[in-house]
Amino acid sequence: MSLQEHEIKHVKKIIGRKLTKTELEILAAEWSEHCSYKSSKIHLKMLPMTGKNVIVEKGYDSGVLDVGDGYVVTVHIESHNHPSAVEPFGGAGTGVGGVIRDILSAGTRPIAIFDGLRFGNIENDKHARWLFKNAVSGIANYGNCLGIPTIGGEVEFDDCYKNYALVDVAAIGFGKKTNLIKNHASVGDIVVLIGGSTGRDGIGGSQFASDSLETEDRSAIQIPDPFIEKLIIEAIIEARNEHCINAMKDLGGGGLSCAISETAESLGIGIELNVNDVHTRESGLFPHEIMISESQERMLVITNKKKLQKLKKICDKFRIRCSTIGHVTENKMMHVKDGQKTIAQLPAEFVARAPLLDRMKSKPKYLDHLKHEKKKKKILNYSDVILKLLSSPNIASKHWVFRQYDHEVGIRTVIKPGFDASVLRLDNDKFLSAKIDGNPKHCYIDPRNGAIGCFEEACRNIVCTGANPIGMVDHLQFGNPENPEIFWTFMESIEGLTEFAKFLRIPCVGGKVSFYNETPSGPIKPTPLIGVLGIMDEPLLPLPPTTGDYLVIIGETKNELGGSEYFEYIHKFIGGNCPIVNFKDSKINMLSVLSLIKNKLVKSVHDCSKGGFSIALSEISIFGKIGCDVNLDKIPTNDDIDYETLLFSESHSRYLLSVDKKNIEMLKQYLTKKKVQFGILGKFSGDQIKMRHNSKYISKYSVSIAQKKYFNALEDLLNHG
Repeated sequence: MSLQEHEIKHVKKIIGRKLTKTELEILAAEWSEHCSYKSSKIHLKMLPMTGKNVIVEKGYDSGVLDVGDGYVVTVHIESHNHPSAVEPFGGAGTGVGGVIRDILSAGTRPIAIFDGLRFGNIENDKHARWLFKNAVSGIANYGNCLGIPTIGGEVEFDDCYKNYALVDVAAIGFGKKTNLIKNHASVGDIVVLIGGSTGRDGIGGSQFASDSLETEDRSAIQIPDPFIEKLIIEAIIEARNEHCINAMKDLGGGGLSCAISETAESLGIGIELNVNDVHTRESGLFPHEIMISESQERMLVITNKKKLQKLKKICDKFRIRCSTIGHVTENKMMHVKDGQKTIAQLPAEFVARAPLLDRMKSKPKYLDHLKHEKKKKKILNYSDVILKLLSSPNIASKHWVFRQYDHEVGIRTVIKPGFDASVLRLDNDKFLSAKIDGNPKHCYIDPRNGAIGCFEEACRNIVCTGANPIGMVDHLQFGNPENPEIFWTFMESIEGLTEFAKFLRIPCVGGKVSFYNETPSGPIKPTPLIGVLGIMDEPLLPLPPTTGDYLVIIGETKNELGGSEYFEYIHKFIGGNCPIVNFKDSKINMLSVLSLIKNKLVKSVHDCSKGGFSIALSEISIFGKIGCDVNLDKIPTNDDIDYETLLFSESHSRYLLSVDKKNIEMLKQYLTKKKVQFGILGKFSGDQIKMRHNSKYISKYSVSIAQKKYFNALEDLLNHG
């Protein structure tokens, strides 16, 4: 068993008797880090979780946001890191399936998927390339089979993920507020298991995910079946419409053990079930295996006796299994039987609430040894450097990834993957913008400010589409929390996120904490991933700049090359000053950009982030198929910085705008009035991207060469690397 010494003492104190094997297995699953959040739960409470758009109900596995006119949006984020590192196709696919069912459990239809993927260095690591290709294929296969568009995400490569994978999947749902499942139950209600058969796959999966990855335990890997999932979605939606569902929960980590105990605890009820009534795919399963199996595509539903037959007919219609496995009791106990024999009987609250830990923390010693910025090797040709960055794995176009996804199915997708954020059309004539962002390089150098920067970048991307951020989800991924230095990085990250969320009044409506992300070669870098949702009446559909349009930058560029792609990819240098968000400037710049978009004073907006100004400008020219002549001296900065920093600093809160010449004076007046730092850098024209400093051109390269580098690099690497 994976119970720790203090947990065994807790059992003896509360229960006061020797536990059965099934009870021990149930507790080992539910009290695993993966399921119980025992190292993080007491700290997660600091995040702001309420707001004018937030709807709170008992037992929801996803966040719920009111988007007006009687409609809601649901959102959740999950990971499948350990399984994807062992079997990337199935591991990534089941990650999609699990988060989809979390959306479904609120009674909303899933309408979109996002993925955040991280692997080792694919330029020199064949195993990292294999993991990458198969994880993408697994996500594409599952989402495409469901008919749910994968409309956004991000991909990053770093040596810290060698022999490992981070596969984060976020999902969005949509529906009418009146159709939300308000979880409730009465004594005598029937407990039903719907969907796939229970097998030996995924046994011990939650414990497997709650320790460092040292062995390839394939028995802990779940097997995906998207076709059953599609049928479950349609059956659940119809059962919801027929009012057959009193309460519902996805069977994810911990299987039946967690679903039963957590449902009973949240509703203040007891549940008695019989393992003999669970439909299985193989004979000879032990009772404890049935309770902790994490076989996929299963939902737990509580219905009443009158609606049971109707629910069964709906399941028959969609040809999915439906087993009556138990009933609701009033004693608040989780009672598991094997025929007439009781094999587990514990208070549901006791099972669902593992004893929490307040772990030790200490500042990592490596931070004291990070190098300070100093003169690097002399760059002879900045054009070559920029083109090299454009073709680097972390910056080059990821169209190889998202062209494998059907991102238009469902006909809601207005802005497709590959831009700052993706946009969906909603049924109430409003539009939803969504983006996920992370930056482990920044978070390694400065966990607090790095995490804030991830949050701010996701907000910037939302703002670039014209949307106002209304909610966020976070996925906090770290190494072993028993290491005080790693736990310190977690605490710094969550405290930073809390501070920024409270300042912007953006509530956290859901999330996930994933610890033990490490292999025998060491832990991953701190990797918080932040998703932000925004709402708007009308999106900014970016128009390509034309000859004579102005390029305008909003925001200040600072001496912040630490953690930049330029430092690490070009100079192999880790250290320096990590970008720090100025909260006041961030908010002013966001509101100003939103106002400019609303008043139709801009043709397009692009945020300035990975790779710095030079990459953001190149991307605008690449997508617009037009050159630009810019003066770096016009970039706002309060520091005495050189043009190297102006080109590659990844300072936050910056936006690049393309502006029609007829609107430039109105834009100048508005930004001057609002005391926003901005610069008019030049005009679009020709077929070359040109940058000058002190009247001297320091970089010139053609748009066509930039396009080839940007669009071909990743596929060439995967095919010929």
